[in-house]
Amino acid sequence: MAIERKFMEDSIIKLNISKYLSKELVRAGFSRVEIQKTPVLTRITVYVLSPGKVIGRAGKTIDELTMNIKKMFHVENPQISVMEVENKMLEPMLVARDIAEKLERGINARRVIQSTLRSVLSNGAIGAEIIASGKLAAKGARAKQIKKSIGYIPKAGDVVSFVREAHATAYPKYGAIGVKVRIVPPGTVFPGRIIKPIEIPKSILNS
Repeated sequence: MAIERKFMEDSIIKLNISKYLSKELVRAGFSRVEIQKTPVLTRITVYVLSPGKVIGRAGKTIDELTMNIKKMFHVENPQISVMEVENKMLEPMLVARDIAEKLERGINARRVIQSTLRSVLSNGAIGAEIIASGKLAAKGARAKQIKKSIGYIPKAGDVVSFVREAHATAYPKYGAIGVKVRIVPPGTVFPGRIIKPIEIPKSILNS
């Protein structure tokens, strides 16, 4: 039980660190964070669009982040490294935020989802799923959900860990809309399974 409790505590700390960094590094184009704990230190790798904004002048910003993480989450010897995002269309957080911004500008939700799926798959994703839930129509309309997925997206088992996932919320005038994006990046290998080439439907190709 002690081991299970420690595992749960570590998972909660990692989740809270991720939430903290996602808020602090919005302007840097925060995408995701990987945390690896060792007996000596805790490695925190942050993926962003603009690494310079995370590092700051003379390393001031990254030093402050390191100090805050150590103090707020009681992490011993945190070491932050910054990686630049190679392709923003394969990063669920960036994709979800882009969709949310377009919805806030009043662009049709179905059109946004279809065009985004096309872009994600055109950049090599093995599978992608986008779900928008909430006030998707004009004021007074009932909340509903639009769900679109293409390719292979596992929903259960250990292979779920291969799927990148993120959420964002849009706040148009007529009510909040939750956006969930799941992406299987290029090169992902699923044991015992052969992934067939993806055929993008004409409805999405022409969107």
